[in-house]
Amino acid sequence: MPIKNRLADMSDEITGWRHHLHRHPELLFDVHGTAAFVVERLKEFGLTDITTGIGRTGVVAVIEGRTDTSGRVIGLRADMDALPITEASGVDYPSENPGVMHACGHDGHTSILLGAAKYLAETRHFDGKVVLIFQPAEEGGAGGLEMCQDGLMDRWGIQEVYGLHNAPGLPVGSFHVRPGPIQASSDEFEIVVTGRGGHAAEPQTTIDTTLVASQIVVTLHSIVSRNVDPLKPTVLTVGTFETDSNQSNIIPQTARLTGTMRTLDPDVRGLVETRVRRVAEDTAAAFGATATVTWTPGYPVTVNGAEQAAFAADAARAVTPEVDDNCNPIMPSEDFSYMLEERPGAYAFLGNGDSAMCHHPAYVFDDAAIPVGCSWFVELVERRMPAA
Repeated sequence: MPIKNRLADMSDEITGWRHHLHRHPELLFDVHGTAAFVVERLKEFGLTDITTGIGRTGVVAVIEGRTDTSGRVIGLRADMDALPITEASGVDYPSENPGVMHACGHDGHTSILLGAAKYLAETRHFDGKVVLIFQPAEEGGAGGLEMCQDGLMDRWGIQEVYGLHNAPGLPVGSFHVRPGPIQASSDEFEIVVTGRGGHAAEPQTTIDTTLVASQIVVTLHSIVSRNVDPLKPTVLTVGTFETDSNQSNIIPQTARLTGTMRTLDPDVRGLVETRVRRVAEDTAAAFGATATVTWTPGYPVTVNGAEQAAFAADAARAVTPEVDDNCNPIMPSEDFSYMLEERPGAYAFLGNGDSAMCHHPAYVFDDAAIPVGCSWFVELVERRMPAA
């Protein structure tokens, strides 16, 4: 049976949890209310091995199977934080926190893991232990890294770890997964160009930073097309361009660029950083200006284990016929990557239908995906750790 009857019966309850979380979104590590809601539910399920404050505000709980002859321990992860976006979704349970909304579906992820936890706590039809991981600060705060630095994997003896993310544009309840890289790394850079300001009517007395920075922007975009192997997907984007002047008749003293670089290949990260520095500094020097580059490493590449990705796909097939086990990777980044650097595992996409994209003010998580996601987590556990 694709979706377990008990999970189908619980669907309205789990949806209610999500709507509550949607109305009360919180940012980064400041997810105290969300974490408290999670702990309250876990206690209602009869769980007692619950630890708070991991990665500042993360929650970790353990469900023991009927037996533990194998010693196997699997981690299941959900992210809890929202985004600094003013909601325009039109739902009848909108955010009550102005300027903050669950625009990426983390309310759905948390509710799905809670639903799976309730089922597993009732049935315990597995051998070993399940470690539930409720993580803060996925949206730029590297909460996954902080949980790992707090000893997440070693303290609970996690051997494999699994997670999911809703995916707008894919059929509701479908699963997409692949071995190897599935989401890109994400690095940020800042370039400050310093020249010699002056009057716009006398450009010969200046070193025009607007012109220099413009040349840098154009040349930066040659890096991907001319320095990176075309078989290694890479994105470099300059997102902002500003100067220290807002007057049309002034040539500014400085100009500032910021941007991001995404890639699926760790080696490309180093190559592009080197080229960005060289392009910025040498282009500026050619005009008599100077350029200072600040490079800020972000999330690493999210890399699924081959065995675990295949297993995740098999578990998905037990839930839905719509499974792509070799989907295309995507270029947004994900800090589940830190957990996959410490333990083998897999990250999968759960279809959210024809919704607005994540991080859009009109985004809506499709509640029809909830029982499918819950069932997938349960199948992972019961298949990976069959009852003795």
